[in-house]
Amino acid sequence: MPIEDTVGEMARLKEEGKIRFLGLSEAAPATIRRAHATHPITALQTEYSLWSRDVESGILPTVRELGIGFVAYSPLGRGFLTGEIKSPNDFPEDDYRRFHPRFTGENFERNIELVREIGEIADEKGCTPAQLALAWVLARGQDIVPIPGTKRRTYLQQNIGALSVALSESDLERIDKIIPPGAASGDRYHAQGMTTVNR
Repeated sequence: MPIEDTVGEMARLKEEGKIRFLGLSEAAPATIRRAHATHPITALQTEYSLWSRDVESGILPTVRELGIGFVAYSPLGRGFLTGEIKSPNDFPEDDYRRFHPRFTGENFERNIELVREIGEIADEKGCTPAQLALAWVLARGQDIVPIPGTKRRTYLQQNIGALSVALSESDLERIDKIIPPGAASGDRYHAQGMTTVNR
């Protein structure tokens, strides 16, 4: 279905008072522009973290040009950037990450090295790796709102602590050298899942 039809239907729901704002998820720049031309889009939700930075090349510039807010989901890399996962065996038997491209085989080994280096910077800053990862997302712009998945109150409190982590320009440059765009090994999803993102 063309995005114009989808957004047109959502706009009618707004006119009827059933919704207040329109948002998109995992949309490519051209789709965002077409949707926004049909009706103003308030926010775009897309995965964004230290190891999922593909939005920086086209999507972020597009939403910023159009004045659309950006909601960064999985800012902790599906839990990988917390530093709590040391081995694929740390995942419960029914955890989908056991089969996720970034969490298996050689990809896991390469990615865990990146997390270790980020953990060293976190130690220097007196924070957790998760707080550092969230602080990095927050430092990318005031128009970006990270939404980490939080199952426990203690994690929520730790996540809030990221607001107190100040990253200097030299910190950001150092982090960028460790995990530049494209540094993570493996795709965000399996091949079928990748066909549904940034379209």
